[in-house]
Amino acid sequence: MLSSLFTYHDEPMHLTAFFARSLRICLLLILSSFVFAVQAAWYPADVIADGQKTLYTPLTKANQAWRICALLPHGKDQYWWGVAFGLSQEAERQGVTLGIYDAGGYDKIEQQKQQLHDCYALKAQAYIIAANTADGLIADIEQLSAAGIPVIDLVNGIATDKLTSRSLVSFEDMSVAATEYIAAQQREAINQESPKLKVAWFPGPKGASWVMAAEQGFRRVAAKQEFDTIEGGYGTTELFVQADLVRKVLAKQSVDYVIANAVAATFAARFLDGRRNQTGKVIAFYSNAQTIELVQKKQLLATVSDSPVLQARIAIDLAVRALEGEPYPRRVSPVIKVISQDNIHQIDLEQILAPENQWMIHQDLPSVNGTR
Repeated sequence: MLSSLFTYHDEPMHLTAFFARSLRICLLLILSSFVFAVQAAWYPADVIADGQKTLYTPLTKANQAWRICALLPHGKDQYWWGVAFGLSQEAERQGVTLGIYDAGGYDKIEQQKQQLHDCYALKAQAYIIAANTADGLIADIEQLSAAGIPVIDLVNGIATDKLTSRSLVSFEDMSVAATEYIAAQQREAINQESPKLKVAWFPGPKGASWVMAAEQGFRRVAAKQEFDTIEGGYGTTELFVQADLVRKVLAKQSVDYVIANAVAATFAARFLDGRRNQTGKVIAFYSNAQTIELVQKKQLLATVSDSPVLQARIAIDLAVRALEGEPYPRRVSPVIKVISQDNIHQIDLEQILAPENQWMIHQDLPSVNGTR
């Protein structure tokens, strides 16, 4: 009986080979189940939908392979790698066809506009747009809206109401959370009329909608707390640009705190850590892999998260809902989290970061006839 179990075409199969083969099959099944679980585990998610806190659950699957075009400002840092990853994963889960394009930088609005036109020529049926500027694509977006084509505002904010929906977090609220966090750290000293806190501010690229929103939040709280604000200046979120801005400020004077975009915050934390006469603490008003790593290493005071991977996943679902005539909220925002050394082990990082070794995803929307 036993010999019959381990034979194939009358040739004996060694017992160890059989178990090795069986083990491989089991591992493949487990891995497949694990991958499916990872893709499904993002929901239900804590969000604010049209002003109400709720749990967001997406559609199980799209009814057809809708053609969706996603336009991103660039792919130069891990924040946008996470966004592209979230878009790609949810598109795959729902079974839709997705093109992902990045413009190459916040100063490349004409390139982003051209990419929108290219997607239109490829007959994209919906658009997800993280715009380079608040107003640079308004005319094009309003034409899409007039034609009944869904447009989802992702992450950055677009200054028109001719949109289907928005998947984003207010960067004003993000910077408020960061600024109020350091105010809370120093509440006792402030109330005792100690000298004003010196706070260096590094917002990001001038003219970007999210930067303008962040500025409003920071300045409102800074005025209320009577901070002595040191202007770090504007610049694209590329390391060499932000590093130059940080050096110009922190090499010349001491500060109590730095509030900055993620790229500037990363450099500032490392810069201050290497200077014995500097005691300033740094907080990032949004997160990427570097800011989270620095919080884990206790080199960064805190980092504020808008859960960009989650925003991207939701944006795909909003587009599919609009295409299929399903109900959808006009605005969805993941709950803002201030990630500090006290709570970092309780945070679901899969909503914030792409997996380790996952680079920026670029993929073209295939033409209708399948050719490139």
